[in-house]
Amino acid sequence: VQLQASGGGLVQPGGSLRLSCTASGNIFSITNMNWYRQAPGKQRELVATITKNGKTVYPTSANGRFTISGDVKNTVYLQMNSLKPDDTAVYYCHASLVFGIQWGQGTLVTVSS
Repeated sequence: VQLQASGGGLVQPGGSLRLSCTASGNIFSITNMNWYRQAPGKQRELVATITKNGKTVYPTSANGRFTISGDVKNTVYLQMNSLKPDDTAVYYCHASLVFGIQWGQGTLVTVSS
């Protein structure tokens, strides 16, 4: 499985961005897809999960401003609204597979005026 993430960029506080992650290869081995982020000097953290059945799961620390959607066998999205400077991070898509995991390359989101 290969994952291609896109959609990052510079956005002003209060703005929105939509990230995309497109899967290719043995897509039927994907059980769920996740978005993680890693801010400068911080650990990578889980942002959102979507299962192959379309169920969405957010960590208890979720901010309510991000929404995951899509199809793990095609493209998964992360809609980010009301962005804050603290949301600045490299965002990674990640797939849980029947056997193993796969990371995509990160996409940088910078929230700044």
